[in-house]
Amino acid sequence: MANLNKVMLIGRLTRDPEIKEFSNGGKVANIGFAVNNRRKNQQSGQWEEVPVWVDLKAFNRETGRKLADLIEKYLHKGSQAYVEGHLVLEEWAGKEDGKKQTKMVVYVDEIEFLGSRGDSAAGASEAAEPAAAKSAASGGGGIEEVPF
Repeated sequence: MANLNKVMLIGRLTRDPEIKEFSNGGKVANIGFAVNNRRKNQQSGQWEEVPVWVDLKAFNRETGRKLADLIEKYLHKGSQAYVEGHLVLEEWAGKEDGKKQTKMVVYVDEIEFLGSRGDSAAGASEAAEPAAAKSAASGGGGIEEVPF
């Protein structure tokens, strides 16, 4: 039986990325991300957006793209992005009681920066973003920002 573990999301960062560097030179960007699901309110009959909060992790790869570096440089709270990744169940022992803790996280495989220059809360830094960096983050293809 075949298996598939792939996640595709378009949403916005809920906070500035938290960057951690490892003693071996590696780096990870921890990202709070939100996407919206639409549902019909049973009382009012109106459609409403319901946020889904997702934790993402993007790593610098030894060979290949440095996703954590790109995210650290170009994304911030409110930035919109398209993310492809896979689900990972992280496990650890609790600090106080030693009980097993778990959390489902999306490990980022690909990312494309979206949105227009004035689209995010701090649009000034996105306005200065070079197109080459966007292309590098997405592997050279896909969605491109079109200046208006």
